[in-house]
Amino acid sequence: MTTRERPNDGRVYRALAGFARPYAPAVLMVLLLDLLAVPLALIAPVPLKIAVDSVLQGMPLPALLQDAFGGLSPEGLLLAAAAAVVIIALLTQLQVLARSVARTAVGERLVLAVRAHLFRHVQRLSLAYHDTRGSSDSAYRIQYDAPAIQWILIDTLIPLVTASLTLVGMFLVAASIHLPLALAALLIVPALVLLVRWHTRRVRSRWKGVYELESSAYSLVEQALGALRVVKAFGQEEREERQYIDRSRVGVRERLRVTVSESIFGLLVGLATAIGTALVLVLGVSAVRTGTLTLGDLLLVLAYLAQLYAPLAALSTSAVTLQASLASAERVVSVLEHEPEVAERSAAHARGRARGAIEFRSVSFRYPSGEPVLQGLSFTVPPGRALGIAGTTGAGKTTLLSLLMRFYDPDDGQVMLDGVDLRDWRLADLRAQFGLVLQEPVLFAASIGENIAYARPEATSDQIELAARDAGAHDFISRLPRGYETPVGQRGMTLSGGERQRLGLARAFLRDAPILLLDEPTSAVDTRTEEAIMSALRRLMEGRTTLMIAHRLSTLESCDAVLEVGDGRVASFRLANRAARAQGAGGLAATARPHSTSSQ
Repeated sequence: MTTRERPNDGRVYRALAGFARPYAPAVLMVLLLDLLAVPLALIAPVPLKIAVDSVLQGMPLPALLQDAFGGLSPEGLLLAAAAAVVIIALLTQLQVLARSVARTAVGERLVLAVRAHLFRHVQRLSLAYHDTRGSSDSAYRIQYDAPAIQWILIDTLIPLVTASLTLVGMFLVAASIHLPLALAALLIVPALVLLVRWHTRRVRSRWKGVYELESSAYSLVEQALGALRVVKAFGQEEREERQYIDRSRVGVRERLRVTVSESIFGLLVGLATAIGTALVLVLGVSAVRTGTLTLGDLLLVLAYLAQLYAPLAALSTSAVTLQASLASAERVVSVLEHEPEVAERSAAHARGRARGAIEFRSVSFRYPSGEPVLQGLSFTVPPGRALGIAGTTGAGKTTLLSLLMRFYDPDDGQVMLDGVDLRDWRLADLRAQFGLVLQEPVLFAASIGENIAYARPEATSDQIELAARDAGAHDFISRLPRGYETPVGQRGMTLSGGERQRLGLARAFLRDAPILLLDEPTSAVDTRTEEAIMSALRRLMEGRTTLMIAHRLSTLESCDAVLEVGDGRVASFRLANRAARAQGAGGLAATARPHSTSSQ
């Protein structure tokens, strides 16, 4: 957002109200506890007036106190005033304690609700969104921008309500004692209003810029630590550190500018309240000299005005500091307003286990910032048959699997499963049909058993072990000191490549899905390990529709047919193994479209 753009606070407040609505009773409790500060602030100066006017000068007590304390001696009144000071202080501290605990409890629950909702929404967003923005930006918003609801509602808006009521109460009480002094105290209000309006227009965009810079620096840390082996291998630690420091230094410099600007604003607010207090002091002393005001009343008015200026200053500074929180909240809302590009149709029906018939009908696709990846590609795979997919790097092989799992939607054409367009499947039902084995299996920082069970969290330990045996992983797992309870470390880096691949296979066995997607499942292992993995893969492929991507054609020998992709089109199609050739295509087919030619 540029500095000339006017932020739309309405959408931010509506979103925050939606989050806060389930916690309305708790928020109301925090507000009531905050409001208890108002009567305590109103009665706090009264003991001072009693001590000065009634004890020192012998004047009668205020009418409200005559019945309770009118018969006391001056010494008794002094002790009563001193006791009132202690009691008011104790009540004030109890109110502060209760308010602090309630604010923290309610605020943290609100933040957790926002983070959970934002995390859920970010996971629903299409891969195209994350491809463009990067995961670190979303992580920063979840962790550091989500608390904005606490800052706005609990730490700013509720105190603003309390400060406003305190301001009104202090003015009314001061006006009842001496109206001219109370009115004189408000002469600084127009100046404060103009000052707040001038400053808030500038500070929001600056805070948003700070958060963008910090998010960028955060992404550098995540990127460097995620690729630490590569960084170390090429000796680029100092380069990564320098990049992080350089980018962070820009953020620090911008944050410092905003802080200086806010500090100058605070100085001007303090100067304005000091001028107002000086004016009231001059007028008040003149009133005491002329006998229109007692000394006790002057001290009482000054005490009230000090507490009047405190909420007035709080209102002014809060209106400015609120901009930092609104900048964070705006970043959260902007993510929540981003709709998934791959959306589930309202008419999508629940479906059970698929037969596994796959068809691509004249499918064309391009990524948001690139050349066409697929152009009018068509092929069919009947249930239970295996199709090998070959082609050069960048030909669109992995894109086929992404479209089949509906990570993306085609720009043109249709992808069909069991004769039904994928867009008419419920996403959860669709993705339950696939078992996935990648070139580099994704493992989580958990135990071996938990990583296998990621495919089916409700699986029993016996089912997990059976899947591991089918994948040829049980032997190496049983040799580990803690067996299936052994942690695999970050991204499974405590295991070898072949061991990680076997766990990926075990996960697919446990999934027991009707369609198997294999993306270069043996390219990262040695020949001996490849043979063992291929033996397990052949068992896994039995009775399942399979799409296998591989660069080495020997890997595709177990497939019924091989489809070669080139320039986003079907370059060639042939039956792969002897059995398939003997049986015929059996429903396997592809439409080869000639490449366009141009005259030289």
